[in-house]
Amino acid sequence: MTNPTLIWWALLSAVALLNLVMWGIAARLFWRRNGALAPAVRATRQWLLWLAAVYVLGCAFRSFLPMVDAPRICLYETELSRIVIGRSVATVAELCFAAQFALLLGEASRATSQRLVAYIGRSVLPLIVVAEVFSWSAVLTRNYLLHAIENSLWMLAAFVTVAAFTSVRSAFDERARSFLAAVVLFGAGYIGFMVVIDVPMYLSRWQASMAAGKAPLSALAGIQEIVASCRVVRDWAVWREEVPWLSLYFSTAVWASIFLSHAPPLVAPAPVGAGSGVGPEPGR
Repeated sequence: MTNPTLIWWALLSAVALLNLVMWGIAARLFWRRNGALAPAVRATRQWLLWLAAVYVLGCAFRSFLPMVDAPRICLYETELSRIVIGRSVATVAELCFAAQFALLLGEASRATSQRLVAYIGRSVLPLIVVAEVFSWSAVLTRNYLLHAIENSLWMLAAFVTVAAFTSVRSAFDERARSFLAAVVLFGAGYIGFMVVIDVPMYLSRWQASMAAGKAPLSALAGIQEIVASCRVVRDWAVWREEVPWLSLYFSTAVWASIFLSHAPPLVAPAPVGAGSGVGPEPGR
């Protein structure tokens, strides 16, 4: 009988390969058009592209070798199938993803002179660093409450980012407004998923652990576990609850990261009637 977990893994791996191809296409398009961008915009888009590359590669690694941190399970036994490796890859990739939004918020704040947007842009990455600290603490101790806090911080970062982009969206041209509308829609969907599914899932697991009298591990015991090989489990009943967030994480979130590398310039439109000689056209 066909194992549904392995079918899901095959689809996940196929998506990871597609993502690598998509990034390659995005990079080729960028190098074709980068000469048409203003130097500051070009530099930011280049950063966005390389940050997306790290995120794409990190998610591809985790798609080919799926692991779930707290229960220490994986699909395949390899030298790389260790929670400490998977979590380290995830941390770097997630910080790169957050940095993409921080860069775009900074660009939007400079174009609109909105201090609050600038503050939000500077706070996103530190907020995610704190979330990663909670994530590592949760992984080491197997305390699902810490995972709930971690994901709540991600949700907070998404909320302030969506609010910031919404507040300045009208200041830009039609192309930039359409892009920001897509970002806001993506962010709203992410927040909804976290509120309805992700955070409640971790709270439910925490409550179940408390009811069963399971005490959190010590940090030392956690370190000993995450550096060891993870436990190979292919039972669909075990993986079923992980599939929704892992699938969205390694597909939709990756597509969003690649999409960000081709964001239109977030610059204030030229005044009506401004002609050549007054200054460069937006995005030129």
